[in-house]
Amino acid sequence: METRPLGRTGLDISVLSIGGLYTSSLAGGEAETRRIMERAVELGINAIDTAPAYADSEETVGKAIAEIDAPLIVTTKLGGRPQPFNPRDIDALRQSVEESLRLLGRDHIDILMVHEPDRPQQYPWWSSYDPLDGPALQLMEELKEAGTVRYTGLAGTTVTEMSALVRSDRFDVVLTAFNYNVLFREARADLIPAALERKMGIVAASAMGQGFLTKRADDEVRARPMWLSSARQKQLLAYYELLDQSGIPAAEFCLRFIISDPEVSTVPIGCKTLAHLEESVAAVEKGPLPADVLTRLDEIAGTVPCRPFEEPMILPLGKSYHGPGIANMGSAVQVGKL
Repeated sequence: METRPLGRTGLDISVLSIGGLYTSSLAGGEAETRRIMERAVELGINAIDTAPAYADSEETVGKAIAEIDAPLIVTTKLGGRPQPFNPRDIDALRQSVEESLRLLGRDHIDILMVHEPDRPQQYPWWSSYDPLDGPALQLMEELKEAGTVRYTGLAGTTVTEMSALVRSDRFDVVLTAFNYNVLFREARADLIPAALERKMGIVAASAMGQGFLTKRADDEVRARPMWLSSARQKQLLAYYELLDQSGIPAAEFCLRFIISDPEVSTVPIGCKTLAHLEESVAAVEKGPLPADVLTRLDEIAGTVPCRPFEEPMILPLGKSYHGPGIANMGSAVQVGKL
């Protein structure tokens, strides 16, 4: 599998990596995770991203990789542990890192990220924004100096605040979710350029929009549910038409779009099964989308350059929808982000 530089870290990371939400009891548990990780390594994947907020993913991953000799880039996060969570409690944050090391069975963490440092100020991570400071940053730099953490990063779901955090130049890697895919391009206009200026690694998560980009809903979109803007309706129908014209399956289409951007370091895939892993690898091995398809897709994406105010970050096609409030958005991220 192709590898790409992970920004200024000096690491080479596989263009596909494993997203850890479903390497847990939320999907196949320990047995399937072991099969997935063993096969992933055989296929050239060398990285996995997990987090305390992803159910029992850290423990499941730790058991699954215990017998794997191949080098792996393991990412985990600060956030969500212990409960009630206090991002200003440096001792509790330190204990969370120690627990991550124990569960993962490792003596160091390759990349430690702040999980949801944005959305705006949902958690008071920072005691100062200019200059950026706070217990989490102090701990990460302490652990980095000690060698317990090799590199640090940010993992978030907004653009404006994440871009400001990136411009602090205090982190090595940025993970952006829900803001860079076949239809959503907000991160490409500001966040990704800011990260590239600082030679940060770019992780593009949720390439399939947690399913709404791959599970077609033609009839529902044509009927236009009350939450769906007319501009998004037209865009989705144009996207479906392009899928038909290209003859490329939707999941493959989404993955090949992201890897078409050479400045994206890696794309995490949330594998529930071994078959899902192998299908994703086969898709990526076909390479970037054809130039004419990319051109038309850019035109379609440009018809809705910014997300309509009332629209949630995961379009609830095929699901009941109760509004875009912070509570709904938060639960979606905790249980379906990476």
